[in-house]
Amino acid sequence: MFSSKKRLDKAYKEAKVINFDNTSKFIFFSDCHRGDNSFADDFANNRNIYFHALKHYYAEGFTYCELGDGDELWENLTFKSIFEAHKNVYLLLKSFHDNNRLHMLYGNHDMVYKDTSYVEKHLSTYFEPISGKDEALFSNIVYHEGLIFKHQQTNQELFLTHGHQGDWWNYTFWKLSRFMVRILWKPLNVMGIADPTSPAKNYKELIKVERRIKKWIIDNNNLITIVGHTHRPRFPEPGDIAFFNDGSCVHPRSITGIEIENGEISLIKWQIATTDDGTLKIVRVLLEGPQKLIDYKTD
Repeated sequence: MFSSKKRLDKAYKEAKVINFDNTSKFIFFSDCHRGDNSFADDFANNRNIYFHALKHYYAEGFTYCELGDGDELWENLTFKSIFEAHKNVYLLLKSFHDNNRLHMLYGNHDMVYKDTSYVEKHLSTYFEPISGKDEALFSNIVYHEGLIFKHQQTNQELFLTHGHQGDWWNYTFWKLSRFMVRILWKPLNVMGIADPTSPAKNYKELIKVERRIKKWIIDNNNLITIVGHTHRPRFPEPGDIAFFNDGSCVHPRSITGIEIENGEISLIKWQIATTDDGTLKIVRVLLEGPQKLIDYKTD
């Protein structure tokens, strides 16, 4: 059985390299867990917030990067049911893809996307009732386990992955975990009982996963590493262990993410706020940063 170090080494070694500079703009979200709009669909509560944020980033020229667990394919058997529940979201993601502004990673809950033939079969097209035929969706898309963003001027690297490599149960035995979720935890989740094997819902497991990833970062010259998986946002100060986590899109009444713009990194939140006249509106809140990426660079 591979250790977390070997799993992370493998993801880094096989990662696709993407060049960027200070004019590049990226938004990182993960752990959307988009479902079928049933009672067990945790994403449904925040879908309007998420869709509004996505429209903002598309209009502002950002590239969208999803760091795994975008689709909830443990609780749900097919992508089709998820697509039909959140069609507006996927058509907006398609716009990012058509403009070469979409990068997708797989996590443990959408590990099936590791199989390129599965992705081609289920995500390439969708049936459009208006035209009565199949239309292009994510043509030729590839889901990665890891990505390396390399700054063209400074050669600084950022490593992106889901983070389940630090969680042996949800990496090695993901099929068994998926079975348990479908049979046992999905119906219990509807009743408010959490899955104890999930680091997002088990604090002790969360700490263990974070500790393993941090050790790997230290062993790799404090390489900036951005993950999801645990749903806990993390934003270190320069000089600390360069371990970032974009949080999730299934927080109660809010979503969190990480932005990179003008060579700077920020942790942000989108939520519903109330104005003085009682109007509800969706707003972006800066939680941490902006901090210059170069401040995290080590020799």
